[in-house]
Amino acid sequence: MKPLTIHPADKLTGRLVLPGDKSISHRAVMIGAVSNGKTVAKDILDCDDCNYTIGAFREMGIEIKKEGAYTTIEGKGLRGLKKPKGVLSVGNSGTSMRLIPGILAGQDFSATLQGYESLSARPMKRITEPLSAMGIDIKSASGYPPLTIKGGKVRAINYRMPIPSAQVKSTILFAGLYAGGVTVVEEAFKSRDHTERMLGHFGAKINVNGLKVSVEGGKELEGRQLEVPGDISSASFFIAGAVLLKGSSLRIEKVGINPTRAGILKILAGMGARVKIANKKDLFEPVGDIEVESGKIRGISIDETVIPGIIDELPMIFVLASLSKGRTVIKGAEELKVKETDRIKSMKENLEAMGAKIRIEKSGIIIDGVAELKGADLKSYGDHRTCMAMTIAALAAKGPSRIDDVESVTKSFPGFFEVMEGLK
Repeated sequence: MKPLTIHPADKLTGRLVLPGDKSISHRAVMIGAVSNGKTVAKDILDCDDCNYTIGAFREMGIEIKKEGAYTTIEGKGLRGLKKPKGVLSVGNSGTSMRLIPGILAGQDFSATLQGYESLSARPMKRITEPLSAMGIDIKSASGYPPLTIKGGKVRAINYRMPIPSAQVKSTILFAGLYAGGVTVVEEAFKSRDHTERMLGHFGAKINVNGLKVSVEGGKELEGRQLEVPGDISSASFFIAGAVLLKGSSLRIEKVGINPTRAGILKILAGMGARVKIANKKDLFEPVGDIEVESGKIRGISIDETVIPGIIDELPMIFVLASLSKGRTVIKGAEELKVKETDRIKSMKENLEAMGAKIRIEKSGIIIDGVAELKGADLKSYGDHRTCMAMTIAALAAKGPSRIDDVESVTKSFPGFFEVMEGLK
């Protein structure tokens, strides 16, 4: 695909409902597949990553049908998966690669997960170590994908996470479903809790006590009905665009506002952005309508304790900080280096090409706001969030910009550019 030219926009206005949350969509498919009976999920995200998860479970004998907004998953119980005929491909989906091994741990067969070249460069030691401690036979290529998991007997463990990660926590909890006894995971800082919430919704014996989460093994799950809220990570790009473009007024409806995921709203409040939440509802996940208007913003300090709740929104925070008044300091963001690309490097290089002032020091990432950004030739680095964040930067810049490899957005938000055009 040729580079896409982005012209500056005057403002973003209107109302929109975004596609379903990617993290929750993955988990709905995975948990539904190992529950007993039918699960019907409304608004599962139709994107490359989630479709790879669906494909993997279809390869393991799970019938999954899509009809309009509804996805029906015919679950076979905790140990009802079948040995796939070949290697399970998960494309570029880090969530699939890190979570599915926990489910494979309790099956009576061996299976191999592999992904694209970019995914094969992402470290897996963070899951292979705790799963091995649970007695699971899991092999990797020197700590990287592909992964081969031989299912069998699983033992419960108490595990203290060295790095907060919802994906690592989730695969341990999934494996804990098959263990004899209670598996406990303890974090230093709270990461996303979608797995805990959904396991409880499906009937697991799950307990949350502060930074400790435990699950009792051997309890069968039951199929459920659920509605996937809009993805707040996707919403963050539109929210930021409306904040930065003078005269904007935007309402994004039915967005997930889970406290462990909605850190971006706290960051925006700290920056002085005009953002409100209306129509709050608490289902198995809290949802609400986000209302945002343009306005001036200021730099802030972001410490490592909040990073787990804003890890996917950090590329967009780089853009906001670049156009805020004063200095923003971000600490503890090293996890960005092991995403689809090194997002610290990609965002720094792109924004500096537009005139931003960014320094990487031992103390953290330091961004001094500038009055304006200028159009430039930009690189997505094949990363969906870098691409979308730089699109917003280009809309707020002076002069046109060009972004390469924009098809990367299909990983999480295939209709991103069409939705954006409808708001301008």
